[in-house]
Amino acid sequence: MRPIRFLVLALVAASLAIPAVPAFAQIGGGGGGRGGAGGPGGGGGGGGDDDAAKKKKDEEWNGAAQLDLPNLHNAGPCPYVKVLYDASRYVEFKNNHEASADVGYTGEIQNLSSGCVYKGTDPIHIEMEVLFAFGRGPQATASSKTYRYWVAITDRNQAVLDKQYFDIKADFPPGSDRVLMTDNINDINIPRADAAVSGGNFEVLIGFDVTPEMAQFNRLGKRFRVNAGTPAPSASATPPTQ
Repeated sequence: MRPIRFLVLALVAASLAIPAVPAFAQIGGGGGGRGGAGGPGGGGGGGGDDDAAKKKKDEEWNGAAQLDLPNLHNAGPCPYVKVLYDASRYVEFKNNHEASADVGYTGEIQNLSSGCVYKGTDPIHIEMEVLFAFGRGPQATASSKTYRYWVAITDRNQAVLDKQYFDIKADFPPGSDRVLMTDNINDINIPRADAAVSGGNFEVLIGFDVTPEMAQFNRLGKRFRVNAGTPAPSASATPPTQ
């Protein structure tokens, strides 16, 4: 469990009309498919590998502890919790060369569960559980990697009110290039100026600490095929003998 306390300036927004969202929501991660450079392993895989990985992910995620927030009637909607797409995947390339053979370590936010509770003038209390998928590609040099990610609180105008960074270490078993891990954040508290300020005035964002090049790679939705990095046959090549 990671205790976090966000000390932000509460918004006084009693006159702002905003749509309600559920008090408990499970929001899918913003990352791409498994098996590509953005997913574990970095080099892609066949359909069977993807199916096995998906089954393993589902088993681990479905078996994870559920968030257990008090069954209280909130004073308003919960903040919207989501993965920032541009930071949803972590892909290292040797010398910034975008080829499957040059992939080092990868990471992806696969899923996200969150819940909140507040009443009266109490702070908004949020708990989150994050499912990560980590991988090591051909250029990985060690059996473990410490990844950094962040959680940010924004207002409805997208201004960042507070942002904190966290580290999570992935250990890859011998002979394995993929690992799934969950991380729990159980004490996000957003102060409120008064009872009229609801959770709908805030958003909670999560993402990897990525370089501008990584963010651009994610933004373009790039993926690698199984045969990525293999030169295509030349158009002038001699056709096979019939």
